[in-house]
Amino acid sequence: MTTLTIREKLEKRELEYLSEFATKSVNSIGRKIQEEQSDLRTDFQRDRDRILHSKAFRRLKHKTQVFLSPFDDHFRTRLTHTLEVSQIARSISRALDLNEDLTEAISLGHDLGHTPFGHCGESVLNELNENGFHHNIQSVRVVEDLEKLNLCQETIDGIRTHSWGYTPNTPEAKVVQLADKIAYINHDIEDSIRAGVISQSDLPKDCIEYFSDTQSKRLNKMITEIVKNSIGKADISMSEEAWGYTTKLRTWMFENVYSEKSSAKVEEKKAKRVIKELFFLYYNTLKPICSEEKTVRIVTDYISGMTDRYAIERFKQNFVPVGLKCGVGEDNLFKLVNETPYC
Repeated sequence: MTTLTIREKLEKRELEYLSEFATKSVNSIGRKIQEEQSDLRTDFQRDRDRILHSKAFRRLKHKTQVFLSPFDDHFRTRLTHTLEVSQIARSISRALDLNEDLTEAISLGHDLGHTPFGHCGESVLNELNENGFHHNIQSVRVVEDLEKLNLCQETIDGIRTHSWGYTPNTPEAKVVQLADKIAYINHDIEDSIRAGVISQSDLPKDCIEYFSDTQSKRLNKMITEIVKNSIGKADISMSEEAWGYTTKLRTWMFENVYSEKSSAKVEEKKAKRVIKELFFLYYNTLKPICSEEKTVRIVTDYISGMTDRYAIERFKQNFVPVGLKCGVGEDNLFKLVNETPYC
């Protein structure tokens, strides 16, 4: 008798219990560079772990979701957004008997290429690059070229297609595409109310009546609508009615929170200046020693990988004057010991 490895047992379990539409790890297209397989983990589990341990993933904790560099720790960052997308997507995949490991890998990796200052930073790099800049494409570049994670093609496809307008090739990727929208609509509402940008009563009345006025119930309704409408089907989608209200709520958020007129965006002009000044600083530094194409590529990679606070710090160091440092250090502290009378 042949003893199965733990990975083989997991692959066998996927074949036995997952939906006929689920993506089984044993049937993966594979990696660009072939590797010896793990005895403990499936290929999609390894993808998840590689993303989780990547430098780009760690940097998400200091990248903007909607509100720039918030001092209030209760506001979402790009990292907490990613974790909420993962939770929602995994719940849907589990309910539909899809591959939860692939879903989680795509979820954790979908925003690795996002810029500092959120979509504001993305728009600046898009203007400065002749071929444009899109964070989903940059996320693929991060895992393929910059960190060389050598992920499975299904994971890379899901990362590339999580943005609206792309067509995912697996049901798990479609789940993440929907989970991303559900996550940011709901948590951005909560953050915007906390920031005083909008109030609960401002939200479209018909959407609130349909989904509820509490975030947990609204999330549950959206997730349930996807599950109920997708059981036993190859496609993943909400019911037409639920999707109509979701789209209306999303459109309302773009008009009242994400638009440049919103008070949530008052600092974006400053943020755009930071990105532009750094771009041209580094561009002019590298231009004498690199080709035009290589210079733009390197500078774009470097800036898109920055966190908000690192970008601000580099801007200060290069463009904000500082006073002369006299080198006194802590001498004044010790002078107080001798000069200040104490009882």
